[in-house]
Amino acid sequence: MGLTAKIRTRDGWAVSHAVVTVTDMTGAQVLRAEADADGAVRDATELTPGAYTVIVTAVGYAPVASSALVTASGRAELGAVTLARQGGTELPPPGPWTIDPAHSSVGAVAQHLGISSVHGRFTEFAGRVEIAPDEVAKSRVEAVIRAASIDTGNGMRDDHLRSPDFLDVEKHPEITYRSTGLTAAGADRWTVHGELTLHGVVRPVDLDLAYLGTGADPWGGTRAAFRATTELSREDFAMNYNQVLQAGIAAIGTTLKVELDIQAVQGESLPQA
Repeated sequence: MGLTAKIRTRDGWAVSHAVVTVTDMTGAQVLRAEADADGAVRDATELTPGAYTVIVTAVGYAPVASSALVTASGRAELGAVTLARQGGTELPPPGPWTIDPAHSSVGAVAQHLGISSVHGRFTEFAGRVEIAPDEVAKSRVEAVIRAASIDTGNGMRDDHLRSPDFLDVEKHPEITYRSTGLTAAGADRWTVHGELTLHGVVRPVDLDLAYLGTGADPWGGTRAAFRATTELSREDFAMNYNQVLQAGIAAIGTTLKVELDIQAVQGESLPQA
């Protein structure tokens, strides 16, 4: 007897913080129950046979209202109730996610000679995403990059970038980013606020983040994909070196465009190869 239901997102993930409220035809509340960690609602309260209104709510999701008919047994079985995230975008299930460097890229683009671009990437990095269960804005991101892993496809240029003129990897071997907040910027976009430590200097840096989706991988895990971009000024991080050519054109531009393509695996660690 009582009420049973399973609360799910459109992607089939459990909504563990959902609340189910049942009212009778006069609008009086007769039952209130919370979903468990699996999104299941099981309440043994005996209900008088008849018609009721059921409202399912959860922070970050649009509420759902439906009618339910309680049978002579005093039981109402709602089955699966699907909640849509406010704004229309489903997010990865809450909890820890580990960035997979083998299927991710951390790149930067700088202008060269005022007419072309030099593309570089860091080949060694790690990071973690923590999706908050009740409020997306409380989610967190942390990442660390080995500065010496810079690769632009030219060994001489890479050695110069590792030198004190630029990254100074002997004194500052790591580049780190830690988020401080998250705000919605569209149906599937967010602005990540955080602090970047680069060349020994800490500056606030916002990332324009797009969530690309979640799915199963061939190794039995679940992956989420993100793309993020931002622009940095080298001068903000005390990397002031430049060579000015005879025409007055700087050899290397002072603005860096940063492009991140990230795959994260659900869980505290990456699966063993």
